[in-house]
Amino acid sequence: MIQSNYYNDKTVIFLDGNWVKAKEATTSVFSQTLHYGIGAFEGIRAYQTPSGISLFKAGSHFRRLLHSLEVLSIKIPYTEEELFDITQKLLQKNNLRNAYVRPLVYMNEDMRLTPARKAHVMIAAWEWGQLLGSGELNLTLSTFYRPEKKSLPITAKLIGNYTNGVLASQEARAKGFDEALMFDVQGNIAQAPGANFFLERDGELYTSSSASIMSGITRKVVMEYAKELGVKVHEQAITIDMIHNADSAFLTGTATEVVSVRSIEGEQMKLAWEDSIGSQLAEIYQHRIRNDDYHSMTIV
Repeated sequence: MIQSNYYNDKTVIFLDGNWVKAKEATTSVFSQTLHYGIGAFEGIRAYQTPSGISLFKAGSHFRRLLHSLEVLSIKIPYTEEELFDITQKLLQKNNLRNAYVRPLVYMNEDMRLTPARKAHVMIAAWEWGQLLGSGELNLTLSTFYRPEKKSLPITAKLIGNYTNGVLASQEARAKGFDEALMFDVQGNIAQAPGANFFLERDGELYTSSSASIMSGITRKVVMEYAKELGVKVHEQAITIDMIHNADSAFLTGTATEVVSVRSIEGEQMKLAWEDSIGSQLAEIYQHRIRNDDYHSMTIV
């Protein structure tokens, strides 16, 4: 029997218009994506709700995928609506209710430094908890900086862009921390490798406005929640001094959801998590994702 964290002997994936057993799926070792990182992906959460299985902000995710492909001059034969339908069938075929969905577009064989002529479309799903766990995180400041938009298209979720974040996470864990915080090229705090960063100070929230961040979908939703609570959110440069004076902090992301930061470089947050604005936002988030709010598709 296949032993994997992501699939088993019965798992089915969507690949280039066909339903394929995950254990039987193959790709060429000469894929341009393997050699140069050319390709794009998304991460979408499926949640069981009273009305059925819902995909959190699916429309925003699929639109970002299509935007990422446009940046690379890659075309696929699927619309946003067709990707919805494929994902619905995928979850049904695998009998998944609470799951993480991974659409991936990768390239055919081509060793030239231009997009390959043919792109492959794969969509898989598996049960997956919060990426960084649900406990409070101890962060470190990374020596790796986020690229800026003149170097890479930061608004696109491209495969090659994530090498930078992997290096930062590896460095953090080697030092005994849970995750890293990365700077932008101006030396201000940008984000964690795979999540956006918020800090709380004097009852208000601050998050980076840097062109080096991935302006995440969960980040936007959390900012909407804060507005509902009457909490002011500042999008601005986040300096090291602001870190030292923070009352609380948290990370947001589709895979991460909303998770508390306990310390940065060993410096503890002043507020207990349960007394913070972030804790209120996390509670609202967990309630709404499981009660039909902010979903783009419901599978009855």
